[in-house]
Amino acid sequence: MKVHEIYMREAIKEAWKAFGEDEVPVGAVIVQNGKIISRGHNQVERLKDPTAHAEMIALTSAANYLETKWLNEASVYVTIEPCSMCAGALVLARIRNIYFGASDPKTGACGSVVNIANHKSLNHRIKIFNGILEDECACLLKDFFKKKRKSLV
Repeated sequence: MKVHEIYMREAIKEAWKAFGEDEVPVGAVIVQNGKIISRGHNQVERLKDPTAHAEMIALTSAANYLETKWLNEASVYVTIEPCSMCAGALVLARIRNIYFGASDPKTGACGSVVNIANHKSLNHRIKIFNGILEDECACLLKDFFKKKRKSLV
């Protein structure tokens, strides 16, 4: 198994935690020097906080762990393409790489709708790698929303 798939599987485990908590199933891990230094999953509903996305929680945890706001040696693995808020925060943290599973054609800010992670006017650009375990990441989201629609009927 490729190293990127190993880390994405860890992000998927985080997404399953969100799924179990009736949150949109997005998970993230941040890796530095071959070690996972933080984890996060969506907690928007639980915390009643629109900023409690998986990436934001993982970023805060990583910054606390490293005791710095700069994460320029770290990479984030996230199950879906980061939104504009998360991509912006990743730029501000100076993350080196973003690895994501499923693209997000509605709110993706790493190339699908906009590309904040590589915007030429910003002071930092992030290398982006997509499609890692894409089908598995996309199915998790599809299953969640299918379940949500059934419960409304």
